[in-house]
This record gives sequence, structure tokens and C-alpha cells, in this order.
Amino acid sequence: MDNLKEKFTDPTRILTVANMISMLRAFLAIPIIYSLQNEYWNIAFILIILAVLSDTLDGYFARLAHEVTHFGKWLDPLADFIVILAVTSYLVMEGLFPAWFYWFYLVRYFAIALPAIYHFNQNQFILSSNWYGKWAAGITTLAVVLHIFPIEPIDWLPEISLYVATGLLTVSYFQYLRTFVKHSATK
Repeated sequence: MDNLKEKFTDPTRILTVANMISMLRAFLAIPIIYSLQNEYWNIAFILIILAVLSDTLDGYFARLAHEVTHFGKWLDPLADFIVILAVTSYLVMEGLFPAWFYWFYLVRYFAIALPAIYHFNQNQFILSSNWYGKWAAGITTLAVVLHIFPIEPIDWLPEISLYVATGLLTVSYFQYLRTFVKHSATK
């Protein structure tokens, strides 16, 4: 696995396979919502699985091709945010998903994005995702899927997964906050 270590051949590149995969993931929100709206449950499920797989594949291809880029570091979590926010927006409007989590997720994202943009503009600091955030995105996706496709014997799992996601998202936020504070102190 040593050949998959992160290497930067040109970190300023934008058009890479990994970045294209991330962009496609963001655009998957449209057909996912369309499928949900028209009750094409099998198609919606397949599209959600493709979005989840693309989240794994983009990082894998970036490391494999030594094309980890600054743009990709921004685009990957942005694509996750777009898909999750779009799908949860639809589900909240349909009364199928708790609004409190939607607002928590939205506020947390901007509480991270705004300081990240500030630090980038001040001295080109590129924020990297942390493991808590990656796990939180996965658990959040699981919670969304379980709200769309509930499993009868374990009807408590969608709610529990939201609380676990909330905990991970909170820990992830504090990790980012610590990164911002540490970066500000070294300027």
C-alpha cells in the first residue's frame, strides 16, 4: 500500500479523475431526488449506493494516480454536503426526516466553511478533512438511507444513527476548530 501514499505531482490541478468523480457525486443529488419524488425506490437506492461508492473511489483514484489536489480537498466534502443537504432538504419538506438534524448539519457546514475560506484567503491554507468528519459523513448517509428505507425489526436504528452522526459531526467540528486556532497561532 506504500504506492497509495499521498503525493502531490501538481496540487493546483483541477481536472483530474478524482475531481470528476466528486463532481458527478454532487450532481447525483438531482436524479436521487427525482427518483424519491416519483417513488422509483430501486433507482433511488442504486443512485445512493453509487454516491457512496464514488465517495470512496475519488480518494482512492487521487492517491493511486498521485493527483491529490487542493481543489479536490475542497470538492470532496462539498460534494458530500451537496448530496446530503439536497436529499435531506427534500425529506424534511416531505416530513420524512427530522428538521433539527438538517439545520444542525447546515449550520455546522458553514461554521467550518467560512473560517476555511478566510484562512485560505489570508495565506493559502488548505483545510484537509479529518477522520471524524469522514466517519460522520458515512453515518449521516446511513441515517438518511435508513429514513428512506426503514427496516421494520430495527425501527429505532434511523434515530440512533442520527445521534451518532451528530456526535461525530460535533467532534469533527471541534477538530476543525482546533486546526483553525493552531493555524492562526503559527501565522
